[in-house]
Amino acid sequence: MNDRDAAWTALSKAASAAGDRRIAGLFDAEPDRVARLGLTAAGLEIDLSKQPWSLADLDVMLDLARASGVEAARTRLFGGEVVNASEGRPALHMALRAPDGSDFHANGQPISREVETVRNAMRAFADVVRAGVRRGCTGKPFRSIVHIGIGGSDLGPRFVWEALKPLAPQIELRFAANVDPAELAQVLTGLDPAETMVVTVSKTFTTLETLTNAEAARAWLRASLGTASDSHLVAVSAAPDKAQAFGVPADQVFGFWDWVGGRYSIWSSVGLSCAVALGYDVFARFLAGAAAMDEHFRTAPLEANAPVRLALAHVFNRNGLGRPLRAVVPYAQRLRLFAAFLQQLEMESNGKRVTADGQPVPRPTAASVFGDAGTNGQHAFFQLLHQGTDIIPLDILAVRTGSEGDPAAQTKLLANAIAQAEALMVGRSEADVRAELAGRPAAEVDALAPQRTFPGDRPSSFIVLERLDGERLGALIALYEHKVFVEGVLWGINSYDQWGVELGKSLATRVLAELEGGPAGAHDPSTAALIRRLTP
Repeated sequence: MNDRDAAWTALSKAASAAGDRRIAGLFDAEPDRVARLGLTAAGLEIDLSKQPWSLADLDVMLDLARASGVEAARTRLFGGEVVNASEGRPALHMALRAPDGSDFHANGQPISREVETVRNAMRAFADVVRAGVRRGCTGKPFRSIVHIGIGGSDLGPRFVWEALKPLAPQIELRFAANVDPAELAQVLTGLDPAETMVVTVSKTFTTLETLTNAEAARAWLRASLGTASDSHLVAVSAAPDKAQAFGVPADQVFGFWDWVGGRYSIWSSVGLSCAVALGYDVFARFLAGAAAMDEHFRTAPLEANAPVRLALAHVFNRNGLGRPLRAVVPYAQRLRLFAAFLQQLEMESNGKRVTADGQPVPRPTAASVFGDAGTNGQHAFFQLLHQGTDIIPLDILAVRTGSEGDPAAQTKLLANAIAQAEALMVGRSEADVRAELAGRPAAEVDALAPQRTFPGDRPSSFIVLERLDGERLGALIALYEHKVFVEGVLWGINSYDQWGVELGKSLATRVLAELEGGPAGAHDPSTAALIRRLTP
């Protein structure tokens, strides 16, 4: 048995013991538990003391990280070596947010100066649009941006805008991703074409959904303003020739690189819409927060490393205790899209069934992620979390100081976040419930007591942001990006490809041709029947 197999065996033994005890009891057995299982990184405070592991279990998990080669893999990642083996690419999203003067290399070639050139072009463009120097074809300044993309070209910018947008923005930013025409129709409603910029984000400029929406938005502009409105078009793409052929002016095409995965691309020119609508200074602080987390992840020892610790807690639940679901609940309305963002980041990155060398993975990989903003989620799926038959770990996020509204309401929000974490862990015993029901008829008590009992022992991680600003949002996203990387190393999978996205897309192209009147193809009977039924 090699060191890695031995480490996984040790995890199984530790998790078996964890199943025979309660989390709450660990605080008595480990008086320094809160201090040992809390840490601060890049402005985030992270408490992992309500996780089901003991301090000894953490040591077992750290042994697993070392045996899996996390430190060496981290060096390869930051060194720009090929970590996406199936596509022969590095994964260097860290270079996109590194300070000016950095020296990142991809496959041995320097890239930081090129990154800075694009970043400077983004800043210049954002500044002239916001200042009203660059205007629409009728001379009106831009008051709205329609951002068109899908997947990583949509979720990242959409999440960042929702998290950081001002109450009364100078420029309103709207998003269209779904090829369902209803979304774009809703996005365009109420906008003045003369004051609207359309930013199309597509690495290849061939994505079906994105091009369909881009063509419709271009037609909307031209119907009102004529072909002069092509000056309202902006593109973010690694295929500039295709963007220009679409009608985008050459000086309004912003590039990015094949070492940037879509779900990691918000830091690149994919974030251009946010840079314009938020102001480049806000976007720069967002980059700086992520860079601070990069530096922490790169330099901190494993035992004091926030992404490593968070990954180990999730793997302890997923693989040690067999928990295939995780809830993510930000107690901040502005972060309500975080669970959706993580669904792509985590489930697309690590939803793999074979290793990086093509062998079957011997254990479960990514957990399924769901969630919503607290306190909304408390009135929806928290019943399942508290009293359901499955134990579902949570990541709870809270913002210490609110940015708007009544401070008293913010305090109530924080009270809910803290109380839910406590209630999930501590629960309520049947004996306590029966004591509360004392005096009622015995039959009634016997019926009600089990229903009002909370088993507790539900684990959670708790992450606190001092305030919700660009720096801390950047650090938060980078924290989870690196967590995903560490998990991928532990499981031996490639976190940076996404072949599972491709099959359905290619089949959709075939089906589309048939729905548009083309010859029938070979399908299973059910699919063939659906095509006949839904052909216009």
